[in-house]
Parts: sequence; C-alpha cells; structure tokens
Amino acid sequence: MHNNRWLCLAAACLSLWSAHAAADPVDCTASASLDCYRSFQPTGAGGTLNYYASLAPGAEAIAGPMKALIAVHGHPRDANKTFDAALRAVRNADALGNTLVVAPVFQVAADKAGKCSTPGVPAAQPGDLLWTCGSWLEGGRAGEGGRITSFAAMDALVTELTQRWPSLRTVTIAGFSAGAQMVQHYIGFAQNGGAVAVRYVVADPGTWLYFDPFRPQPTPDATACPAMNRWKYGTDDLPAHLGRSAAQARRQYAEADISYLEGELDSNDARGTAYRVLDKSCAAAAQGPFRLQRGLAYAQYDRTLLAPAKRREVVVVPGCAHDVACVFPSEAARAALIGPPR
Repeated sequence: MHNNRWLCLAAACLSLWSAHAAADPVDCTASASLDCYRSFQPTGAGGTLNYYASLAPGAEAIAGPMKALIAVHGHPRDANKTFDAALRAVRNADALGNTLVVAPVFQVAADKAGKCSTPGVPAAQPGDLLWTCGSWLEGGRAGEGGRITSFAAMDALVTELTQRWPSLRTVTIAGFSAGAQMVQHYIGFAQNGGAVAVRYVVADPGTWLYFDPFRPQPTPDATACPAMNRWKYGTDDLPAHLGRSAAQARRQYAEADISYLEGELDSNDARGTAYRVLDKSCAAAAQGPFRLQRGLAYAQYDRTLLAPAKRREVVVVPGCAHDVACVFPSEAARAALIGPPR
C-alpha cells in the first residue's frame, strides 16, 4: 500500500517531504523501502511523480551530495530492483558519501498494470501521473490529454533534485532495458537548462532510436516494413508534443555525454536474456537479432555517422545477461555510472 505521508495534499504543493523522514531510522542507502519513497508535483503537470531516493533533504552531510544517479526502471516498472542495483553500484565504488541515488516510478493505472508491475513497488494512487505500460518509454503524455510527457517529467525530476540538493554538480541518468529505451529517446529532447552537467547511460535496450534510414541489417522497403523509420525506431512521424524537430534532436544527441552498456550474455535466446519479451518486429529486426548485437551495431553507427568526434564505445559487461542487478553493480559499468571523481 502507498505510504500516504508522501502524498501531496494541496494543489499548491510542489513537493512533499515528511518531517519524519529526516529522523527516520530506515537506512535508504541500504535498499528500497516505502520509507524511501518520495513524491513531488512537477509545475503545471496536474499530478504527482514518485521516486525512491537514498537521502532526504537535511539528512545528508553538511556538504551535501555532489553527484546524483537517476536509475530508470524497465518494462515491469521494477524501480525497487533498479534502485537497489544502482545503490550497489555506488556502494561498490565507495561513493555513497557524495552520491544521491534516485529511481523514478512511471506509474500506470492499477487496473491496467498487470503486465508491467513488480511486487513491492507501490501501486498508483489518486493524483499520480499515469502512463500506459509502453507510452512512458517513448515520451508519451501522462493520461488522456495530459499536460506533461514522460520526457518533461524527467526534466522536472532533474530540476527537483537540483533544487532540493543545491550541492549537486553532476546528474547521471541511467536506464536499463525499457528504461534504456526511455533514456536513449529522451536525450535528444531533454531540456535540463544547464544548471548541472548531465550524463546519460544506455544499458541493454531492446531497440534504439536511429536518426536516419541506415540500419545494420538488410532491410525491407518502407512498404513491407512501414514502422522501421517511424517513431520510436526512427524520427518519421515524430510526435509534435515532444517540441523538437528531428534535426534538433539529432544535433543534441550528437553533442551529449553518453555511455553504452551491454551484457555479454544478452546475445541469444537462452535463459536470462528475456528473449520472450524482446521486440521481434521487422523494425526491431533491422537493428540486429539480439540486444548485444543491436547495441554494438548502434555504437558503430554512432561512431561512423552520428557523432564521429565522440567515439562512443559499448562497454560489454562480462558474465551478465539481461539483468540490471548484474550489469549496474559490475566493475565494468562503474566509470559509466559513477563517472570520474569530483
């Protein structure tokens, strides 16, 4: 059941943090729990976005965290598992002292969340911003006629964190699986305002956003596979509510600070690869047969056509299939997720 003390009770309330949180004995740097579940209302959104956080304002050291790691859940909206994996990554890097860990929850109406819900993550409550199981990962609006997209909600979360923790200098937004799809699509449309340096980590997405017709696999013509160049696989029919042209999104993506992660064993249909839920449409198949191959191919596309000056590489995480609890805490992923010391 949702912890009601985190609900916003007034329309004018932009954020709600219980005074009890600062004195709460629960250690939110240990694992996800309801005591670590926070809420805020993005300006003008008409609803609440929820997230797990490892710190509450006033509970941190006097200097405050310098870095934030925002970890975005996958299709089952397993924000608790993703939060725990991100905590382990930070703990393994001995960076808990200066790093805030956050895991947002893109809520889906309780009666529609059966195929994209995870035990332990609170169900949607009245007043929460709501998406569908698939709309949040491609920048969809919250609810019918909603006033905010999932991309704008992420913008608002970055703003919320920098206001609550003014000590922050760097924010890393890392997504795994469907969360990686969300992050990779979001990069070209983010509007962070430059208050902090923002980095991105794209880990094991099922499919990628291409900015032109190039694909690594032999492709059918547009008549046989009309979705191949359409949003979310390409930039044709780009939703107007995202507020950018394809050229503008491509330019911003090319200039961004991006790292790619792939599990070494996420390369077939074996157990642990979540092959059953892998997108196998013609638009997806044009990007490669499995997630690892799709990620390696995209990095080559990035280096060759998209941002040659960046020379972005894929870090292949040894021994990991499709498992955020293996990929994020690994030593191989540390530099991407935690970044250089500051």
